[in-house]
Amino acid sequence: MRIDPAQLAQEAQWARQARQGDEQAFAQLVEVFQVPVYNLCYRMLGEPTEAEDAAQEAFLKAYRGLHHYDPDRRFGSWCLSVAAHECIDRMRRRRAPVVELDGLEAELDHPDAAPGPESVVMRRELEERLALLLDELNPLDRAVVTLKYWYEMPLEEIAANLGLTTSAVKSRLHRSRRELAERCLRSNGLERRRGELTDVPLPV
Repeated sequence: MRIDPAQLAQEAQWARQARQGDEQAFAQLVEVFQVPVYNLCYRMLGEPTEAEDAAQEAFLKAYRGLHHYDPDRRFGSWCLSVAAHECIDRMRRRRAPVVELDGLEAELDHPDAAPGPESVVMRRELEERLALLLDELNPLDRAVVTLKYWYEMPLEEIAANLGLTTSAVKSRLHRSRRELAERCLRSNGLERRRGELTDVPLPV
């Protein structure tokens, strides 16, 4: 994930000001991260209205919990972790519906990439299929997979954000990939053969 150093410095400054009670600085942070936070909520919850509600609640919790924020960490990662926890709580209270992600392939492609029409269609089909399969994971595993493969968050950062050990994150990722691969095979009507199970090609 490419991060502009100037943008990172500006976010850190706004975060410091927000912790000191500057509401305008926090509003600037909301403006910067409202789209990533909403996208995370949408991918985890699968319903636009609830995703919007969850995103708003996540920002509210982030504002109220600014005294817990470690200024040595990137604010965006911390904010995404607050949103992930909000979605996990909501998913545990009800079963998340099937997800269909509009235009996800465009967000996942590198900005300078110029894929042909056929590759775009194939990538869209893959991501929609993965979305259906992700819906079957438990809330915490879904959060781990989403933060790793859609937000390219380092394992150590995922662990810190979700209150897990790094080894637990690795274990959950490995198990989730195998579960997704098995479900992908079943959805194709294929029989699993010992030693021939292939990982699902998640975005990297």
